Amino acid sequence: MSVPHLTTADYEQKVGDYKNVDKWSFKGERPCLVDFYTTWCVYCKNLNPILDDLKKEYAGKVDFYKVDLDKEPKLEEAYNIRTVPTLLLCRADGSYKQMLGTVSKLELKNIIEKELL
Repeated sequence: MSVPHLTTADYEQKVGDYKNVDKWSFKGERPCLVDFYTTWCVYCKNLNPILDDLKKEYAGKVDFYKVDLDKEPKLEEAYNIRTVPTLLLCRADGSYKQMLGTVSKLELKNIIEKELL
């Protein structure tokens, strides 16, 4: 069960309005983690199996999504992403945190527990 990929339109429906990041409101039912990546990024590729495992582990508690920045440049611009992988942690209260995604599975689990649950 791999992490689903979002287009810009999907992102607007499932996560939030990227056009107004300053007035952003979360549209999801559960907290979520969005992985902004590129297909040519080695660190992004290393993160894939970690996200797949955590998606299974946190099923029903946290939603996981991926956005290919080469295909969705509007999202890259909206969030001022300059490094990949970049993770967007969207809390149930509607707030979010952006962070660099070069982390181990244990580090990411701890971040999910602290920031999203």
